[in-house]
Amino acid sequence: SAENKELLGVNRVVIYNTSCGPDLDRLLQSYAQEGFLEVVPWPIDKHMNPSRGWHFPEHGGDIHYFGQLTTLNECIYRSMERSRYVLLNDIDEIVMPYKHDNLMSLMDTLQPQHPDVGVFQIENHIFPKNHYEPSGKFHLPQWRGVPGINILEHIYREDPARNIYHPYKMIVQPRMVEQTSVHEVLKYFGQTYRVPLEVCRLIHVRVALRGSLTLEQLNVDKRLWDFQEKLISNVDKVLGKLGFLMSEN
Repeated sequence: SAENKELLGVNRVVIYNTSCGPDLDRLLQSYAQEGFLEVVPWPIDKHMNPSRGWHFPEHGGDIHYFGQLTTLNECIYRSMERSRYVLLNDIDEIVMPYKHDNLMSLMDTLQPQHPDVGVFQIENHIFPKNHYEPSGKFHLPQWRGVPGINILEHIYREDPARNIYHPYKMIVQPRMVEQTSVHEVLKYFGQTYRVPLEVCRLIHVRVALRGSLTLEQLNVDKRLWDFQEKLISNVDKVLGKLGFLMSEN
């Protein structure tokens, strides 16, 4: 959600657009006109056969997973002269500070404590999309016809299985990074720091990773609700402008 990122103090979002439908295109154009979003056309499938999944033996292709490594590195270099920090995360992931109101005050705290760090790793926490908040109070009638996931309805968080590889996403100082991969940097100057969970974590609403966990084994996490008022009104505003809201009747 672009709205959530804006509420958290992000000034610019860069999206590499392989293709999208007309509705999403209108939405992206709207954010781009406000100057908040930069859309980089990324018609990579016109030039080569990108794999559609991350696992090479299974998905093959000429270039890995829609060329995501290229986009991550391009974004770092694109941002080098103009951005103090770059968040390397997916569109459905929210880098959420838990002790600060926004990401800038988080970084203003972390950076002086770790002056040599150019890469801050944020642990990914999955909120399974098949478990809904029981009261249904965010099952908003005006969003009925809008496709996608309403992140406010999902408050149950998995504990990561730390005995297997568990991914992090990163906040980097772009001028300290020479080359990155998806979950860690490959060539860089300075240090890497894993940000403690209680300070910041990634909120990622998706299919459960640990599907065998019961509701009782999940953690209730309502941090997103701290932003509900502004989030709902901002989303309503942009959906209303583009004619996506359901009318009252």
